[in-house]
Amino acid sequence: MSRTMPAKRGRPSAAPVPQVPQRKISASLRLRRIFRAWQLYVLLAPALVYILVFKYWPMYGVQIAFKNYNPVDGFTDSPWVGLDHFVRFVNSYQFGQVVGNTLWIAVLGLLVAFPIPIILALLVNQLQSERFKKFTQTVLYSPAFISTVVVVGIMFVILSPRSGLVNNAIQLTGGEPIFFMGSAEWFRPVYVISDVWQNAGFSMIVYLAALAAIDPALHDAAKVDGASKLQRIRHIDLPGIMPVVTILFILAIGNLLNVGFEKALLMQTPLNLSTSEIIQTYVYHAGLQQAQFSYSAAIGLFNSLLNLALLLVFNTIARRANQATLW
Repeated sequence: MSRTMPAKRGRPSAAPVPQVPQRKISASLRLRRIFRAWQLYVLLAPALVYILVFKYWPMYGVQIAFKNYNPVDGFTDSPWVGLDHFVRFVNSYQFGQVVGNTLWIAVLGLLVAFPIPIILALLVNQLQSERFKKFTQTVLYSPAFISTVVVVGIMFVILSPRSGLVNNAIQLTGGEPIFFMGSAEWFRPVYVISDVWQNAGFSMIVYLAALAAIDPALHDAAKVDGASKLQRIRHIDLPGIMPVVTILFILAIGNLLNVGFEKALLMQTPLNLSTSEIIQTYVYHAGLQQAQFSYSAAIGLFNSLLNLALLLVFNTIARRANQATLW
């Protein structure tokens, strides 16, 4: 007879472990991290509140560009007019002049003011004496702390046709005095040159920080190979700061049509109005002085949309060229 073997008793199966949803785990981890670094979020809160209150909340008022806004009726009860204000601006006789003046100043400022801080940063970075280097930096970026009102006042004094320093020098060389602040043809050069003097040194700081991040071993190796200063600037410094240059250039393009309103308005006189009337000053005159709120809002929105389009186009071009981009 064959023996029947007793059946093997297996180990009792363990109870299934309940699976916690991955979303709950990630949410709990995020909350723990937030509570650990709550001091950083407290420091960040004022900046977030500022952006929400002064940047995003005013977007609610953009709707008046598509309405015939009346302060008595308010935002909700004012009648819709669609794109009438945009069509009115495009068809106005001042459209070509205002947009043309803005583009002229913006393009001149980009061509002249954008490369100068890069050149200054490359030159200052080559200075050997640290004391002289710091002194040069202080002299170059100190004009950025002067108020625009004071800068324009200095310009009126220096460029005065009777007692101005520049016209005195012109008369000493046998020339005739020039009324710079009252001449339409001199408005753009004076605006761009004064803007370079005021802001080029401050913009230089960003490029100096990028140059400081370059590995000094690259310069040491280039010196061993016999490279000159110009060759090191060309093959080490410029490629090293090129991502920063690309990002700042895209941002400058995205802000191209936002010409400085305060300086343009302060420099504006009845004699140079043909070249000094830009989009920002036109919005000020139409919106505040003439109380055409919907019309001025439509012009401002038109300007912002053009800047956005330029930003998107140049960011796409930079991405296809395998350069640094904003996104």
